[in-house]
Amino acid sequence: MSMASFFNQRAPKKASSKDDGDRKARMPWVEKYRPKNLDDVSSQSHAVTVLKKSLHTSNLPHMLFYGPPGTGKTSTILALAKQLYGPELYKTRVLELNASDERGISIVREKVKNFARLTVSNPSKEDLAKYPCPPYKIIILDEADSMTNDAQSALRRTMETYSGVTRFCLICNYITRIIDPLASRCSKFRFKPLDNTDALTRLTYVANEEKVQYEDGVLEKILDISHGDLRKAITFLQSATKLHGVAEVDADGDISIDEQGGNNHESSKITVTSVQEIAGIVSDSTLDEIVTAARTHDFQVMFKLSKKLAAEGWSATQMLDQLHDKLILDDSLTGTQKIHISFALNETDDKLSNGTDEQIQFLNFLSKLSQVL
Repeated sequence: MSMASFFNQRAPKKASSKDDGDRKARMPWVEKYRPKNLDDVSSQSHAVTVLKKSLHTSNLPHMLFYGPPGTGKTSTILALAKQLYGPELYKTRVLELNASDERGISIVREKVKNFARLTVSNPSKEDLAKYPCPPYKIIILDEADSMTNDAQSALRRTMETYSGVTRFCLICNYITRIIDPLASRCSKFRFKPLDNTDALTRLTYVANEEKVQYEDGVLEKILDISHGDLRKAITFLQSATKLHGVAEVDADGDISIDEQGGNNHESSKITVTSVQEIAGIVSDSTLDEIVTAARTHDFQVMFKLSKKLAAEGWSATQMLDQLHDKLILDDSLTGTQKIHISFALNETDDKLSNGTDEQIQFLNFLSKLSQVL
């Protein structure tokens, strides 16, 4: 075999449009439908309005995005960066670090500082014709509240020194965990939980694009379970779609899922019950069974129930969350009873957060609930 034919055999095949289509079809929907520009960002009108003006002036301050998960913080800054630089220049002008990376002081001193001090690359004529291409880079530090105080202290000096060629965007869930000297150097943007109208519009768009069949009230139930987290809502929708799909085996033995269930659309419709099952929501009948067991004041009954619930795989945290709403909103209970129940819920939740055994802690809560009732 000649050397030329050897390299011809090793040459990578050019990706076809069919391969690109298959790759896109396999993408998680949260990535597939991530906003491509600021106009696609749902609900966060204040942040979007201010950032759109920065597109025209190309003058961007250091930024601090904070708010609950799934409200569009990372998507917004990525969409802004793509509109500023375009797909080609974006690769060399934007550095994104997540909490999955090491976030100690060494990363700030090495990786962040080295990227911040780099000279800005020159844009091509094509990029300049289509995008603003401002003369600075952007460093995105996702989940910045997980950084150590030493790392944050080192970061503030880097932000000052290289502000001429680099802008920083800090993203966090809890702004109180960002040290004051760092927060004062940034323009703050609060991302609030998505209201049901905007979230429902986006979720309906995703469902229509994927041709998902669902019963009335399904999308509203998904949003109710997600508590304003659009990322979680879209993930639940995709999971429910897979659950109601029809599995097929092709000639190569690979399993594929027809998410519309072939021609039998009625059988493949997503139901409220299936959404609750996917989300791990405890049924009302199970909650009633828990309260009834507590009212018996029989430890053996409560022990058997806690063992049964653990065997069925129910999350103790989820059960406590739903019991909170059920008991605190129960008009038949007195104010004093609700106070004692709240203390018991708080204590149990705290112990579960510290990694204690779920069955034992739930049994302990049942015994305290029994004393209150």
